[in-house]
Amino acid sequence: MSLRVTFLGTSGAVPTVRRNTSAVLVRREGQRFLFDCGEGTQRQMMRYGTGFDVSHLFVTHTHGDHVLGIPGLFQTWDFNDRTDALALHVPNGERRAIRKLLNGSATRPDFPVRINEVGPGDVAYRGEDFEVRVFETQHRTRSVGFALVEDDRKGRFDRERAEELGVPVGPKFSQLHEGDPVELEDGTVVRPEQVVGDPRPGRRVVYTGDTRPADATVEAASGADLLIHDATFADDWADRASPTGHSTAREAARVASRAGARRLALTHVSSRYAGDVSPLARQAREEFDGRCFVPDDGHELDVPYPDT
Repeated sequence: MSLRVTFLGTSGAVPTVRRNTSAVLVRREGQRFLFDCGEGTQRQMMRYGTGFDVSHLFVTHTHGDHVLGIPGLFQTWDFNDRTDALALHVPNGERRAIRKLLNGSATRPDFPVRINEVGPGDVAYRGEDFEVRVFETQHRTRSVGFALVEDDRKGRFDRERAEELGVPVGPKFSQLHEGDPVELEDGTVVRPEQVVGDPRPGRRVVYTGDTRPADATVEAASGADLLIHDATFADDWADRASPTGHSTAREAARVASRAGARRLALTHVSSRYAGDVSPLARQAREEFDGRCFVPDDGHELDVPYPDT
């Protein structure tokens, strides 16, 4: 099952010539989820061919560089005669702010919109075999992060062992893999644990939005296949990180290292580094042994299963 991340906006508070403001789109099979929606996100979706049929929009906080793209995107959906419902997930206490944003732009969508307030520990959305969890972040306003976490998968089926036990090739293989014992013609009962391995973990993609380094992120990103973390500053502007509620690339890397994440994407890059992001990547790699990168807008990443 495919899981693809497209970085639509990787700049900090303001866009640059090469980077738009915050937005990340995640495609999981037939579903599309949008995390934050900075100004111009709809154009980025066109430019990078992600499609528009987003079913859930997750907002980490209501600063302009994370939400000003919502009215324009809603208008585009209306022009395209959208009828499918949209769930818009925002931090607790921010429903009114989002409604004012839509009303102030004279955006009254013709499709159903549900604004869902969420807080740390909540499950914002539960799918058939995954969920989007909410965790606490530390910014200058009400803010949360989101973790898309897949359920454990079934263990591997040991066909050779099943045949050794006398299980005939066919439906009984499926029964065992689904967790049901089977009875053979001689009355012998073969149980699933005899031929099915331990459950295998699903994938985990974690998006912080704007934040200081936080223990809650470490917990949410434990073993994450991809951690997308605020890395606004390099070391030369580290003294600006704390008062503005952001992280340096080095601090983001320490979070990833503590969490045991497999990959780290450094985003929300300050316009100070518009011409050269190499200091961010270099400093992060000094702290984190996994794969670490600064994505450009339009960068696409397929997230494999942990055991592949």
